[in-house]
Amino acid sequence: MKILITGGAGFIGSHVAERLLARGDTALVIDNYATGRRDNLTPHPNLRVVEGTIADAKLVNNIFAEFNPDVVLHAAASFKDPDNWQEDATTNTLGTAIVVQATKRTGVKRLIYLQTALCYGLHPKEQPITLQHPLYPEGSSYSITKTAGENFIVLSGLEFISFRLANAYGPRNLTGPLPTFYSRLTNNKPCFAMDTRRDFIYIQDMVDLIMMAIDGKGSKGIYHISTGSDYSVKELFDATVKALGIKLDREVEVRPRGPDDAYTILLDPGKTIQDFGWKTKTALEVGVRKTIEWYKKYGISQTYTHLRTHEEKK
Repeated sequence: MKILITGGAGFIGSHVAERLLARGDTALVIDNYATGRRDNLTPHPNLRVVEGTIADAKLVNNIFAEFNPDVVLHAAASFKDPDNWQEDATTNTLGTAIVVQATKRTGVKRLIYLQTALCYGLHPKEQPITLQHPLYPEGSSYSITKTAGENFIVLSGLEFISFRLANAYGPRNLTGPLPTFYSRLTNNKPCFAMDTRRDFIYIQDMVDLIMMAIDGKGSKGIYHISTGSDYSVKELFDATVKALGIKLDREVEVRPRGPDDAYTILLDPGKTIQDFGWKTKTALEVGVRKTIEWYKKYGISQTYTHLRTHEEKK
């Protein structure tokens, strides 16, 4: 198959590209490298990489016309600066609208979208969160603009799957607490863990499901990618310390969460398990160890967050 991956040099997109190439598919990646890394993709005869933004309609339309993909994985997203609303709107909403219309024009078999669980709001009304939960994306520019993008996909009438994601982690991940813990611990900087819990899912388990969707499994609509279990952020910190093989003088400080921070965001994967016959395989400790091995080899120069801290909001 021919698969076009927007944001294909990023965390999730690059892992999917790698998996596709390994089995003999052809992939075209478009990425502006705002948060993606050039070393995430290894040159391959079946891989073409185009540097550019999905907000460039002429570029996107030309790529679709030339490549004529069978499936589109839309993984590109702006999230590196929570105050850059213009960039979020340009990439996540306008860019998605451009990709969706190009997809429709080209006759692509299926569009797969990666959506944030923050669409349910900072204070979900149920745990675990079901697919029937109302949407409250107004908590961040990222979730507002990503949800608008999802709405355009639904409006299009295309054959699509939108995956609302739990907290993915693994090699190449530069967002969330794990890369921050690694960076601070290896530079002898103090750490703290928030009194929160999250549904952490290892990247290869997530890619297993995305590959099933690329191959036509699942029905048109919205699904969760999640383990169905949550861990405290302190448990993630402890697993990081263990993977690094270090001993701390004292227990990590656990700070109370701010008023805008959900205690847990736990997604119900029931429909996904039923329709795909999929389940996660990787224990947290194993996934953290593999991630730390990648950080040691390739290094971390910068980490990102799409939410401002409580201190920054004051």
